[in-house]
Amino acid sequence: MKLYLASGNAHKAAEFRALAEATRPPGTAGERMEVRPASEAGGMPAVVEDAGTFAGNALKKARALRTRLPAESWVLADDSGLCVEALEGAPGVESAHFAGPQADPAANLAKLIESMRAVPDGRRAAEFVCVLALLGPPDVERLFEGRCAGRLIREPRGRAGFGYDPLFVPEGFEITLAEMSAHQKNRAGHRGRAWIGCAAWLAARL
Repeated sequence: MKLYLASGNAHKAAEFRALAEATRPPGTAGERMEVRPASEAGGMPAVVEDAGTFAGNALKKARALRTRLPAESWVLADDSGLCVEALEGAPGVESAHFAGPQADPAANLAKLIESMRAVPDGRRAAEFVCVLALLGPPDVERLFEGRCAGRLIREPRGRAGFGYDPLFVPEGFEITLAEMSAHQKNRAGHRGRAWIGCAAWLAARL
């Protein structure tokens, strides 16, 4: 089964491909779910992510790519971000643009480090949130949420992952998401948790 991913982010695409490759849902005759890039649908259309919520932005992206695909196609979109308690939930839905509209991940990470510089260790709680939007025939629109609670350290550690991963230590761990193997991150992370719900829903209905 093919799911077209409504994203131009290569890191996200790699994570979802790995999640799908590890999933062989029961009830589908052993069929594997396969995440395909938006480039196979002519590219990801430009989307203004102004819905104000993870769910709203995910739906906007999924609906935009769906217009470029046959009616029987399935589309998956992700909107996710880091919500920091001491910053009143910021950067949240603005996680990709925390340091400005043209900022890159390095600039966003640097701004987060500086924003948290004076925050004591006991107040550095944070949570990654992921909302997946799944669109399919005839008129399926489903949302799945995954959360990963943890804390922010003071200086980045690790070379894996992307975005804010080097600063975030999930609950129950002493290493950052960027220090984890892909398998560890997929099990502990917010996208992996959202994917579990999505894959289970599909497996029960196909």
